[in-house]
Amino acid sequence: MKTRSAKNKGKRLQNSVRDILLETFKDQLEPDDIKSTTMGESGEDIQLSPAARKLIPYAFECKNHEKLNIWSALEQAESNSEKGKPVLIFKRNRSKTYAVLEINDFIDLIK
Repeated sequence: MKTRSAKNKGKRLQNSVRDILLETFKDQLEPDDIKSTTMGESGEDIQLSPAARKLIPYAFECKNHEKLNIWSALEQAESNSEKGKPVLIFKRNRSKTYAVLEINDFIDLIK
């Protein structure tokens, strides 16, 4: 896959995650509270405003790959998570989208 195609594929997943978050919090947030980061920019893939960060205390790393190295992706998510708990969002062609987070963060969600 060419670099541009791969970046477009990744951008589509980021935009999808942004749209899902905006729809979920449509009554509490404005559209510009959650933005998809420009491809190639360092840091979190989904930028959250201070208002969004209060509702969504997570730092998202999005990967849309056929053969994902999950350990490398998790390491990247953790290194980019200065402002929130790291969450890896991933998918591949014709698959569902999945979210991975550290077990203690998951337990906090289900308590």
